[in-house]
Amino acid sequence: MEFAVCIENTNYPTALEIRKLYQVLPDPAADRHQLIRIIDESGEDYLYPRRYFLPIPLSDTLKQALSAASFTV
Repeated sequence: MEFAVCIENTNYPTALEIRKLYQVLPDPAADRHQLIRIIDESGEDYLYPRRYFLPIPLSDTLKQALSAASFTV
């Protein structure tokens, strides 16, 4: 499970909150196009410019805790 913090929301103010933590879903095709797939405020996963987010490294313990708690954004 990966997470990133939103640092920009230009053109997506209702879908993304700046300084909020979002779950990242793996998407190799999106990576090739400088996009990132995240679960946004709608609860659905969408593609956004990668530059809008900074990855957050998590310890294995925290990943397990978030996974067990059914982390929601």
